Amino acid sequence: MIWTIVVLAVLVLVLFGFWVSWRASRLDRLHNRVESARTALDLALVRRSSAAADLASSGMIDPATSLLLADAVRRARQAGPSELGLAESDLTRALRATLDEPGFRTEVEAASHQVYLARKFYNDLAGRTLDDRRRPLARVLHLSGTARAPEFFDIDDALTGGDRSS
Repeated sequence: MIWTIVVLAVLVLVLFGFWVSWRASRLDRLHNRVESARTALDLALVRRSSAAADLASSGMIDPATSLLLADAVRRARQAGPSELGLAESDLTRALRATLDEPGFRTEVEAASHQVYLARKFYNDLAGRTLDDRRRPLARVLHLSGTARAPEFFDIDDALTGGDRSS
C-alpha cells in the first residue's frame, strides 16, 4: 500500500516536472519567435524608408514634398526606440501625401504592406507571449527567466484614408 502511494507520488511529480518543462520551453520558443518577428518588422521598416528615400530623391515629385518626405525618412532612421513609433507614423503620413505619383506607387505600397503584415505578426506573437508570461505557473516559477517582456509596436501604417485597424 505504501509503495503504491510512493510510486503514484513519484509519477505525479515526474509528470508535473515534464509539464513545467514543456511550459518553460514553450515560453522560450515564443520569446525567440518574438525576437525574430521584431527583426522582420525592423527590416520591413528599413525597406519602406528606402523606398521613401528613393521617391524623395527621384525628382518625380515637387521639391516641397520631396523635402517633407526626406525629412520624415531621416527622422524615422534616426529615431530611438522610444520615439520610433511616432517617427514611423510621420513617415506614413508623408508617404500618403506623395501617393499620387504613379512611378513609385506600387513600390511604396508593397513596402508599406510588408510593414503592416510584419507589425501584425509581431504584435500577435507579443500578445501570446505576454499571455503565457501572465499565467500563474509562469509567474510563480519564473519560467520566463531573464527575457524582457515584449512590447506592442503600434504605428499609423495605412497609406490610404481607410483604416486598417489592429
